[in-house]
Amino acid sequence: MGIELLNVLVFTCFGILFVVVTVSALSKLLRPSVDDTHEPAKLETYECGEPTIGSSWVRFDIRFYTIALIFLIFDVEVTFLYPWALIFKSLRAEFGLFIFLEVLVFLAILLAGFVYCWRKGDLDWMKLHAAQAAERADRTNRELDRGASSAVGSSAVGSSAVASSAGADAPAEVGAA
Repeated sequence: MGIELLNVLVFTCFGILFVVVTVSALSKLLRPSVDDTHEPAKLETYECGEPTIGSSWVRFDIRFYTIALIFLIFDVEVTFLYPWALIFKSLRAEFGLFIFLEVLVFLAILLAGFVYCWRKGDLDWMKLHAAQAAERADRTNRELDRGASSAVGSSAVGSSAVASSAGADAPAEVGAA
């Protein structure tokens, strides 16, 4: 038994040594060397043939991660359902209804999570823009209502001036929204 463990140790040491030598020593010998003072463009970030614009430290929207996590959850669901589907026929005679109900409960839990994410709006890609549009529309309606209520309470001269100014401003605000 000791000789087998010694073989594993020797091959592990050889693998580690091979990687270290290849990465550090051979790469330094084989790669072309560039003097940074003569080639300042070599220090710039280059991506897809385009020069960089702005900082590389940008904040990504949380929706990217939410969609990725939901995808992973349903990907794992398929991973669990595939072996079940393969052995279901052989186990159907003995535990058929129990196994089928167990998978239905599993799918119901995943469906409940999916409906929760959908109702919460995590699957809506343009959620932020729709909320902003609704907020602008509400703000415009409140301003128009305030203008109309102040026009009713004013004198005849003042009410016509307020009403005309509210009427003149209303299309511009609606168009801006």
